[in-house]
Amino acid sequence: MNTPIQFPTNYSAIIERIEQIDAKQYERTRNFFNGAVTYLSPYIARGVIQLPQIKEIVVAKYGRYISEKLVQELAWREFFQRVWQHQEASIFTDLKQEQIKVAHRLMPSNIEAANTGILAIDRAIKNLYDTGYMHNHARMYTAMLTCNIAQAHWLTPAKWMYYHLLDGDLASNMLSWQWVAGSFSSKKYYANQENINKYAGSQQYHTLLDHSYEELANKGIPADLQDIHELTLSTILPSTPTPTIDSSLPTLVYNSYNLDPYWNKELTANRILLLEPAHFDKYPVSKKVIDFVIALAQTNIPVIQIYTGSFDSLYTLTSNIIYKEHPLSNHYKGKMESRAWLFEHVHQYYGSFFSYWKKCERYYQ
Repeated sequence: MNTPIQFPTNYSAIIERIEQIDAKQYERTRNFFNGAVTYLSPYIARGVIQLPQIKEIVVAKYGRYISEKLVQELAWREFFQRVWQHQEASIFTDLKQEQIKVAHRLMPSNIEAANTGILAIDRAIKNLYDTGYMHNHARMYTAMLTCNIAQAHWLTPAKWMYYHLLDGDLASNMLSWQWVAGSFSSKKYYANQENINKYAGSQQYHTLLDHSYEELANKGIPADLQDIHELTLSTILPSTPTPTIDSSLPTLVYNSYNLDPYWNKELTANRILLLEPAHFDKYPVSKKVIDFVIALAQTNIPVIQIYTGSFDSLYTLTSNIIYKEHPLSNHYKGKMESRAWLFEHVHQYYGSFFSYWKKCERYYQ
């Protein structure tokens, strides 16, 4: 049995993980569950490391041609961020067209219980609960089973997966589920048991997915996936004191999407990790995720203070605030600074990754 992947919070260990990327093996094996993936997504999602930073290290080692597939995959994340910037709250609705063949907007019970009967998917869900991580191909399989076989609308199960992911990014998660469900793509995504066996390394047969793609698209909901229930998710935030603010200094506001230890590192400032209850009520995450966010902040950002409260309550303590641009920071006030973009000049809205990448490709070459 493979040793579960660990996610250290020390910055030097994170940088070492970037330096250990094998771009050649990544291109060949990334779709396999045991492939040479980077395991960097939690640090990217939390803003600890930046996409251009990864690109520079990998391209310097392997060159542009060999590194292109990895850079293209990084660009998917940036593509989703650009869609979020332009479409805002619409990413939480059927974006391009309505999802078809929707039987309900609840959670299939056996998917949440990791009891679908598809062993590779069940193991991946259990691993998600244990580690906060799921391989990208396993995410696609899980979403496919949930939306296109069990015929659930994508939004509720997408919230379920986001809740558990250390790398939970609302844009990447919601839009990936929509891509699988066919509301942000030209068609629904299907995978049968043969495909899962190939990429998961399993040898399972005679399952509810052991059919042709045409048969899968035309079947009713299997009996094992018919039990459904309301999803209940909540976040327990730490109780914290009011932060101590030196009014003669600026205040840098961090959040669960911006934990960059090099952001204004040389600036003498108050540093606050803001955990807003209203945000986590709307987009709940697990205790494992909150603990990971806090550990990343405390390990890598000296003298940072954790504050559970609203931005407005922080603003009453100081108006000399600096923060990074992000769709979830639109209600912040103060001096806004830009994020680091992989392709900063490609900032229009594109309805497909292919169109977006064609534009990015010119800058990459």
